[in-house]
Amino acid sequence: MLHHVAIEVLPADAERFGEMLELIGFQPIDAPEEFGGGIPWYEREGTQVHLIITEGATAPALGHAAFVAPDFEATASALGAAGFEVEEHRQLWGERRSFILAPGGHRVEIMAAPPEPSV
Repeated sequence: MLHHVAIEVLPADAERFGEMLELIGFQPIDAPEEFGGGIPWYEREGTQVHLIITEGATAPALGHAAFVAPDFEATASALGAAGFEVEEHRQLWGERRSFILAPGGHRVEIMAAPPEPSV
């Protein structure tokens, strides 16, 4: 089980990245006080995304996070309407998927459904 992923973002990109996460279904939550505040955290169904705000943030060329969007069409449409670049890719496992160009050059994938577990 994946609990969280931490993504480095530039200070100028943090708010917009959070907007994208909210459109995918994540809700902002409070980070524990031990972290000293200032770290935006988001959660959906027990999975968290932590945005690490740093001036040295870089985006991986191909690495990305993939999130299931049960209402794929509505999610992709909302992201596009909010100004995010949404690029549909070939189906995998018989399901639709798209990549979103997120702030700072990150790539985020949304998929209509996950594949069946292999174990």
